[in-house]
Amino acid sequence: MTLTIDHFKNAMLETGIAPPDIIIGDGNLHRFEINGKLNGWYVLFLDGKAAGSFGDWKQGRKERWKMEDNFKPLTDEDRRTFAIERQRQECERKAEEAAKHKAAASKALYIWKQTLPAPDNHPYLLKKRIKPNGARLGRDGKLIIPLYNANKELVNLQFIKADGTKRFLSGGKKKGCFHWLGEETSKILICEGFATAASVYENTGYLTVIAFDAGNLKDVAITVRAFAPDAEIIIMADNDESGVGQTKARAAAFGSSTTCTTKRCRSTC
Repeated sequence: MTLTIDHFKNAMLETGIAPPDIIIGDGNLHRFEINGKLNGWYVLFLDGKAAGSFGDWKQGRKERWKMEDNFKPLTDEDRRTFAIERQRQECERKAEEAAKHKAAASKALYIWKQTLPAPDNHPYLLKKRIKPNGARLGRDGKLIIPLYNANKELVNLQFIKADGTKRFLSGGKKKGCFHWLGEETSKILICEGFATAASVYENTGYLTVIAFDAGNLKDVAITVRAFAPDAEIIIMADNDESGVGQTKARAAAFGSSTTCTTKRCRSTC
């Protein structure tokens, strides 16, 4: 088993990818850091003829590997060892992620307290033909939109440049987090981005929730449903040429007892 893993590591090194210290051959996808970013990945099967694959997501690389020498099937002890190691790594990953989230939340609160309301004539707002709707202005001229968790605690910030470029605080939590415009109404709308939500809110007056990206729609919809069990919730899907917005919106609707529609408003993200 050790020899097989060494061969696998050597194959990674030969392609210029530095392998992680610990390789788990359980047939599952594992990620690891390359130059400080979690872009590396591998899958290794040790049952039967050992084989696997690995790569670098950032560079779009994918390599396949199989053991050419003699191999030994996994023993029950091997499987127990892998299960324990996998659990340990997962606990470490969750602890590290929680620490990053906590640090980002503290930074978000500090930045938010230092900012002032964004002016109506900010270039991004003029381009989208929307009002600030509570957005703040950073010292570098970026719009700042807050993200809240299910307990409505500030945990992250989105920064929007005048040209529409967006980013979040490094290490900040985004999954399941949201922002909202307006007060509670019998009908609640959920959109992907700030500009779309602002346009929809200004045109309808309904409470409008921002999920920040298509992949976050389902988690946010479930949270909103928990807050408002009797409300009519409509997901305003982005009309993407790729179909991603519509697909994610339908999945969110089916998974959270909401309605899905394609947005048709004057602003797009």
